[in-house]
Amino acid sequence: MKQVILTGDRPTGRLHVGHYVGSLKERVALQNTGLYDEIYIMIADAQALTDNAEHPEKVRQNILQVALDYLACGIDPSKSTILIQSMIPELTELTFYYMNLVTVSRLQRNPTVKAEIQMRRFEASIPVGFFCYPISQAADITAFRATAVPVGEDQMPMLEQCREIVHKFNMTYGETLTDPQIVLPQNQACLRLPGIDGKAKMSKSLGNCIYLSDEPDVIKSKVMSMFTDPNHLRVEDPGKVEGNPVFIYLDAFCRPEHFAAFLPEYENLDALKAHYSRGGLGDVKVKRFLNEVLQAELQPIRERRKEWEQRLPDVYEILKAGSMAARQTAAKTLRDVRHAMQIDYFSDEMVNR
Repeated sequence: MKQVILTGDRPTGRLHVGHYVGSLKERVALQNTGLYDEIYIMIADAQALTDNAEHPEKVRQNILQVALDYLACGIDPSKSTILIQSMIPELTELTFYYMNLVTVSRLQRNPTVKAEIQMRRFEASIPVGFFCYPISQAADITAFRATAVPVGEDQMPMLEQCREIVHKFNMTYGETLTDPQIVLPQNQACLRLPGIDGKAKMSKSLGNCIYLSDEPDVIKSKVMSMFTDPNHLRVEDPGKVEGNPVFIYLDAFCRPEHFAAFLPEYENLDALKAHYSRGGLGDVKVKRFLNEVLQAELQPIRERRKEWEQRLPDVYEILKAGSMAARQTAAKTLRDVRHAMQIDYFSDEMVNR
């Protein structure tokens, strides 16, 4: 069986460091292993329209922003197919067929959907398209016969729902769809990076993000304003490391060489944590170190992004070529699905039945 990756993002704006450690960095690593036959990375504009239907111009503008971030992070168009969701109409037809395999109550139980509805305050009037986007996501994954889906931890319920749809379809119509597996970041701190305000999730809508394209002074300002341990009032006070956003970010980003370069008085992160926990280490010093770490990590990404910004026609060509190639793959899957459901009425095989 071919080994295939499908992953992607909604184009709701520039991507942030939560996207980077949660999935982007992992995608680049998987892309470069050579272990996968095909890699599809989707800009999910149709899903973004489910809660931006009245402002399609925002989605259109953000497609380019997401593509630039992909290329800046190291997604290689010669190894990975970058595509735009709405350019693959076969996905819409697959979604329609899969809707018959999912109940309303099952969608209502999806924790990710419930959390997103609450965050967007949709409780009183949920757009149907938004409510059904787990089904749309299942169409995306199965259309390309993905065997692996690298995502953040918050997407686990979505993949589980996709697998339920796959099992129901195969049980009802015969073995047709591929059962995907989730690929989570190996670093536990990368599973869900909190916002700089200490909120559980980094979110553009909450304004608590550090963006991959942020300039150095903006990154520094955001880091120095980060939420820490509210009880660590004086330098000599013992501080709490667990749940402290500054240390969660250090868990996600810092490497041994960062200490040698920026904070040589500590051997490693464990030593820094121990000092903070027993007292005598101020938040400002730790934040300054985090700023140095983030600057080192994000500088090459920012520079590559600026280079691609000078080549926008090439970026559009990458998106066009990727979407055309992806549509051919999705069309093959749709033919198999229609055949399994016995609705390919004018095929030679059906005519002769």
